[in-house]
Amino acid sequence: MNQNFTFSVYQKVNNLPKNWDEVAHSNAFLQTPYLQALELSAPTNMECFYIGIFEHDNLIGVALAQYLNLNKLKSFGERDKCLKTYIRNFVFKNFASHVLFLGNNMITGQNGFAFSKEMDYKCISEILLNCAKELIGYFKNKKIKIHIVSFKDFYKNAAIPLKENAFVSIYEFNTQPNMVIELKEKWQSEADYIAALTKKYRDQYKRARKKSEGISFRELTLEDIQSHEKRIYELYHYVAQNAPFNTFFLAENHFTTFKKQCGNRFVLVGYFSDEKLIGFHSLLLNNNVLETYFLGYDEQVQKEKLLYLNMLYNMTAFGIEHHFKKIIFGRTALEIKSSIGAVPIQMSGFIFHTNSLINKYIGKIFPKLEPTLSWQQRHPFK
Repeated sequence: MNQNFTFSVYQKVNNLPKNWDEVAHSNAFLQTPYLQALELSAPTNMECFYIGIFEHDNLIGVALAQYLNLNKLKSFGERDKCLKTYIRNFVFKNFASHVLFLGNNMITGQNGFAFSKEMDYKCISEILLNCAKELIGYFKNKKIKIHIVSFKDFYKNAAIPLKENAFVSIYEFNTQPNMVIELKEKWQSEADYIAALTKKYRDQYKRARKKSEGISFRELTLEDIQSHEKRIYELYHYVAQNAPFNTFFLAENHFTTFKKQCGNRFVLVGYFSDEKLIGFHSLLLNNNVLETYFLGYDEQVQKEKLLYLNMLYNMTAFGIEHHFKKIIFGRTALEIKSSIGAVPIQMSGFIFHTNSLINKYIGKIFPKLEPTLSWQQRHPFK
């Protein structure tokens, strides 16, 4: 690593250098309000590390790392009951239960690091690799063997140069794409968005809205979130447990903590039927990008009222009305997201196993553990 660059690893947000947020100004997910919320309400099997990167003595970069202990999970997701799932769970428990992420495993997108100056990818790749080595050593001292190291979520413009430099011998993988909708400048209201849809998808919109009659929704205040905390968690947990694969479950105080720490940059919308909370979605405001966060719903109501589809329309309307440039919808439910206009953006990750024999065959092993997915992209615009 270039002698001019050094890094320090912190475990408490209160210990971060004073100008941390200036360096992280381009990404809300690396700024202290978000990191503080994460520290106070991280999943029980997760530990976060904050990395300051210095040129001489000046802070010029910030990064996030997360350690996950998968042994603390009761399940990795219960939707797919099949032999492949049992094999995958056995492999994870025995050969991949201690995982180190350089990046943020809780959200989709390139949110792992930010720099206050132009950096070449030779430097970035070396710094990230050195940070990983340092953290592997830290856990080794605690008698914990890290099995897997993953550098997560890079768009092509970053993945290609990383691979050409220090990541050259690290296995690159592509998981499900990130679903993103670019919001056109001429869309000033939800009506403009609906007008841009073809008849088939305008009809889908009308059908969804008709189905949702009797459901009201509103943005919840901190007090609302606190009073509904238990129910919010129940609805979230139902959806999380039924996902095909999960490496963590949020803490019960997660949403309350996020609202406290992030204020207006965290939005949680509750859906009510006869004053009973039957669903919610949440959003993180990241400069001119709107990021969808966790959601939850009552399965019975979701089927009957097309609740999830209505949530997607509401998030899109929020993005348009508040003049965001794009909405990041993440990498689940690809087909339904594409039906409202989101398009798949391929993202890469890099992964290695600390056991050299397993690592030698990781290119053959890894694809077998990934849930297979077939879906049809929709094209809803005229």
